Amino acid sequence: MTIQQLEYILAVDQFRHFARAAEYCRVTQPTLSAMIQKLEDELGVKLFDRTVQPVCPTAIGQKVIDQARVILAQAAQVKEIISEEKQSLSGVFRLGVLPTIAPYLLPRFFPQLMEKYPELDIRVTEMKTQDIQQALHSGDLDAGIIASKLEDTFLTEETLFYEQFYAYVSKKEPSFKHDVVRTSDITGERLWLLDEGHCFRDQLVRFCQMEAVKVSQMAYRLGSMETFMRMVESGKGITFIPELAVSQLTEEQRKLVRPFAIPRPTRQVVLATSKDFVRHSLLCVLKEEIKAAVPKEMLTLQSIQCLL
Repeated sequence: MTIQQLEYILAVDQFRHFARAAEYCRVTQPTLSAMIQKLEDELGVKLFDRTVQPVCPTAIGQKVIDQARVILAQAAQVKEIISEEKQSLSGVFRLGVLPTIAPYLLPRFFPQLMEKYPELDIRVTEMKTQDIQQALHSGDLDAGIIASKLEDTFLTEETLFYEQFYAYVSKKEPSFKHDVVRTSDITGERLWLLDEGHCFRDQLVRFCQMEAVKVSQMAYRLGSMETFMRMVESGKGITFIPELAVSQLTEEQRKLVRPFAIPRPTRQVVLATSKDFVRHSLLCVLKEEIKAAVPKEMLTLQSIQCLL
């Protein structure tokens, strides 16, 4: 039994697919399958039921996977203690990021970070808040970038920056004629929102005081901010976009952007780690790179902003 084999079974458990697990582990599928088969032969049990799709652990396989997660977390802790002692900026770092943050924040700092520290292998996964929280608890992530603090006693959370929400308004909407958008201007019938489970959606529904908002069923199925933006551009409805997204828009697209009336809805973008995370040198570099990549005015909460 090897650490590598345990990593492989955890990857299969995560993705429930041998090919995707192999891609994540950066090996070929035959290599991953052979290593897992070898472990099963050694243990004398089947860890996965391969006759169903997606692949799922057997009853005994689930128990082995749970123990493997503990073993790998402890093994990683040993390596991290040594890396921190050497102040090393190398090795694997697993980062979970909200889908409503990743497309707009990562391009600002990630390529430069990789160029500065080529030995650092940051593996980014887009995940919802609850999934990031669970992955930090289980040790499947080293850090997560989320919106708003979770007040979880298992985690250490530090604010990176504050980001306003903007309305993205089609030219056919009455609000398009206004310089600012008020919550009273918005109705559920023409509002495109992300599906249930996105904190982005939850925050804005609360801010707009639309607890019982009825959103088009198409919105639930699509669940993509970029798709909603295309819907607005085609002349249908309103959606919300984060501040960093505005800088990626064309001149024509920016004509559809409207700020909210004061107080303006704002989210707190937070970096979360488990309290026993020890690679503080690496974490410090990550925080510095992110903060340097966003406009300075976003580093503090402004008086005109309403924190969600």
